[in-house]
Amino acid sequence: MRKKEGYSREGAFGTINHYDSRGKKIGESRPGLFGEVNNYDAKGHKVGSSTPNLTGGLTHRDNHGHKVGRSDPGAVSDWKHYDAKGHKTGYSDWGLFGEMKHYKKK
Repeated sequence: MRKKEGYSREGAFGTINHYDSRGKKIGESRPGLFGEVNNYDAKGHKVGSSTPNLTGGLTHRDNHGHKVGRSDPGAVSDWKHYDAKGHKTGYSDWGLFGEMKHYKKK
């Protein structure tokens, strides 16, 4: 059986709240002005951003603009996650109650 590492749920005003496997909030993502998503830790400090890329996925950058990874859409509404060097780090898929469940690399 796969071990869920965490999950994300839609919040108010377009935000996405992120939780660890025990349900503790660990951060959130908020839409930016130019199509990007700004990422924040649990205390509300900005830790980076994610911007759309040419493959329909997202490129993730830290707060200094350095690429830290990417997420690409999978074949069946899931997402595949990679580090800055292109190594697969995990994947995400939809849960029964509208949450996005996150898993480490298989």
